Amino acid sequence: MNKNPRLDKLNLIKKQGINPYPPRYTRSHNTIECIDLFKKLEQENPTEKNNRTEKVSSAGRIMAIRKMGNASFIDIQDGFGKLQVLMRKNVLKEKYNFLETLDIGDWIGISGEMFKTRTNEITCECTKITLLSKSMHTLPEKWHGLTDTETRYRQRYLDLISNSESRKIAITRSKIVSEIRQFMQSNGYLEVETPVLVPVAAGAMAKPFVTHHNSLNRDLYLRIATELYLKKLIVGGLDKVFEIGRVFRNEGIDYYHNPEFTMMESYSAFTDYEEIMTMVESLVAAVAIKITGSYQINFGEHIIDFKPPWKKLNLPDEIYKHTKIDILKHSNIDSLKSEMLSKNLETGNQTTFGGLIDKLLSDSVEPKLIQPSFLVDYPIEMSPLAKKKENNPKIVERFEGFVAGMEICNAFSELNDPIDQRQRFEEQESMRINFNDEEADRLDEDFLRAIEYGMPPTGGLGLGIDRLVMLLTNQKSIREVVLFPQLRS
Repeated sequence: MNKNPRLDKLNLIKKQGINPYPPRYTRSHNTIECIDLFKKLEQENPTEKNNRTEKVSSAGRIMAIRKMGNASFIDIQDGFGKLQVLMRKNVLKEKYNFLETLDIGDWIGISGEMFKTRTNEITCECTKITLLSKSMHTLPEKWHGLTDTETRYRQRYLDLISNSESRKIAITRSKIVSEIRQFMQSNGYLEVETPVLVPVAAGAMAKPFVTHHNSLNRDLYLRIATELYLKKLIVGGLDKVFEIGRVFRNEGIDYYHNPEFTMMESYSAFTDYEEIMTMVESLVAAVAIKITGSYQINFGEHIIDFKPPWKKLNLPDEIYKHTKIDILKHSNIDSLKSEMLSKNLETGNQTTFGGLIDKLLSDSVEPKLIQPSFLVDYPIEMSPLAKKKENNPKIVERFEGFVAGMEICNAFSELNDPIDQRQRFEEQESMRINFNDEEADRLDEDFLRAIEYGMPPTGGLGLGIDRLVMLLTNQKSIREVVLFPQLRS
């Protein structure tokens, strides 16, 4: 049986009457503030060689211990940075021996003055040390980071301890969400919250997760979108609304997909998809400037330029450009499938005309859309919630935004004709029954009732937060920007 030497140290600490897990600790400065305090003093007294600050109290996790006879250097790390701490035996007296019970990974509080060592490192000379939490496990890879990717995702707490890049991504993600929220509010949008557990999983073409409510004795679903509830608020007279929240889709996992992901959806009365396009350009460009200081970012081998205006590309034209297939000519499933097979293009397991077009897009068009681009005017079969174009009832007013070959947003001029909407929902229900299409959109009777009361012309948007974070942090996998991604057991 392997014995944990840290447990022996823990018991020794308790025997000394010390609580290894005290309920609180008051710090005057975080690690970076300690360093900044000394820098400020040095600027104020540039000729003084022995500058020392007032006494500070800080705290952090021990990341390194270097013993040198009657002195030791300890590096502590908090959520802001690292700080070197000097422990002298002639200062700490008998408490210096307490260092023998400490290990890398422990949390400690320290008090002392800030000064600069002979090697010019800003340091705290500790006069009091407090154990805040005894760590019972050794940190991985000698504290230089986890090398196994799966372990990094499963034990994100270890990844954050040892990987400064992961901490930076987590902090940047929070800033991106904050900037999006500020942009929307400054443009007159009201932030709202809608149900996560819903009786009908509608508003997108996706397979939902199902659960059961015992008290109500009914099945409920995790939402696949927030769209229908937000449009009910437009009906209710809230002219501009948005929500940032998790949505859930029972789909595969890859570099761009996680079963739960974060989306910002917004709806604006008296607006169409052209105006939403302008808003998306402005929003993403503004966030890029705030986060990176530039419209241009590095993403893999590409330099992406978010500066408006973005390219607008016609969907049928782009499919023809890259496949030589005219989807307006081959306007039914049999004709389109035959044409794809004749050109040695995969049809996958698609059973609908819209599904085949989506296959053409994802295989032949999307990977070519590196610079920010809007793909506009989709066939009606792909967009059961979008308004038809007045001059072509087979096409709807819809766009998707693409950057670096991946979709980051989807938007419509929203369908507000309740009779047309009911007919399209019924067609989706028919596809699910006849073709076993679990991703077909679902008929929501309460939503139809709502728009029967009248919904004004409305522009709607769904923006993928995770993918935008991927772009702005130069990450190729969604699992790098989701703190706790879903993984195989």
